[in-house]
Amino acid sequence: STGEGVEEVWEMNRSLRNGGAALEAFKFGLYLAVPVCLTVMVAYNPDMLNKVIKNRTYVVYPPEGPRPPSNEELWEKIRKDKEKS
Repeated sequence: STGEGVEEVWEMNRSLRNGGAALEAFKFGLYLAVPVCLTVMVAYNPDMLNKVIKNRTYVVYPPEGPRPPSNEELWEKIRKDKEKS
């Protein structure tokens, strides 16, 4: 049973032994380079960055409603209500 596990690992590593290590290194480098290059292309091009930002509106805020009264206004209203009663 343990011999089968060792053979499976040995088979999986065969691609690395038979010249596949260069391919794996290339794929890993590509895996890192593509997002980094795309980020640099977008971040250092202001027109592209604005285009991406305008294209991706994740949060749409509703129009602003009336503001609540300030503390001074509330205290003034309380004082007036007390005077009336």
